[in-house]
Amino acid sequence: MSAPPIAPLASLDELWFQVSGTLCNLKCEHCFISCNPSNDSFKYLSYDYVMKMLDESVALGVKEYYFTGGEPFLNRELVAMVEQVLKVGPVTILTNGTVLKTDWMKRLQTAEQNSQYSLEFRVSIDGPTAEINDPIRGERTFERAMKGVAMLCEFGFLPIITMTRIWDESREEEILDAFRGVLREHGYTRPRLKIMPRLKIGAEANRTEGYDQFERITSEMMAGFDVSQLLCNHSRVVTDRGVYVCPILIESESAKLGETLREAQVDFPLLDGACYTCYQYGSICANPSSKKVEA
Repeated sequence: MSAPPIAPLASLDELWFQVSGTLCNLKCEHCFISCNPSNDSFKYLSYDYVMKMLDESVALGVKEYYFTGGEPFLNRELVAMVEQVLKVGPVTILTNGTVLKTDWMKRLQTAEQNSQYSLEFRVSIDGPTAEINDPIRGERTFERAMKGVAMLCEFGFLPIITMTRIWDESREEEILDAFRGVLREHGYTRPRLKIMPRLKIGAEANRTEGYDQFERITSEMMAGFDVSQLLCNHSRVVTDRGVYVCPILIESESAKLGETLREAQVDFPLLDGACYTCYQYGSICANPSSKKVEA
């Protein structure tokens, strides 16, 4: 039996905080972690714990930070955390955009203006109309998310709109054109769009199908492959249970690498079906990769 393909950790450039654990105000039918209002299998990160991990990350040379969940803004300490992290590096917040508050935006706007680093937002909306989005993400989520996008634009932020491809690929340009139009109607004049592939784990595996046994990375596939395209080559995620290899695999116990960032600086065997999707599409979680389409 051949040895499993390995993703070496080249450097710890990006650090993710699973800041709201698996708690989310929505229950999206395609969520790869099955986050929802009652899933507290992973819990909130405290401000003190994030600051502790931040100190360790700075010593290890981390260059960029992401806050994810669940819905990050459910954690009432999020804004204070971001204010501190912006002092040492650029930050991206992944949100569904439905629970944003003006007071939070004012503080985050001020924090970015006072920082030499950028603050990015990624807002998940799975279609340019309620008819496409809401059956997947919940009733009135399209309307609420678009209000969130308008608020972000009002405070000078230009969010990346991420959408999971739940439509036939032949409709891609139609969907993107419609999305650009509706975003402009909400004050977003130069929309940034990013298409995400489906990850067939968590709730999505129940909605459609899981990974076939042949949808796995082999050692032969890794020959000549640019391993820097994989998030696990340069990133780790902090949860309340310890440090995991990536934000996609936190429900896989084999993906837990240690309690500290130093312990998590190890190579990782690419045995999960979700690894196959990353192999196909690149480091899909991070901002610069995957298929981004700008107007």
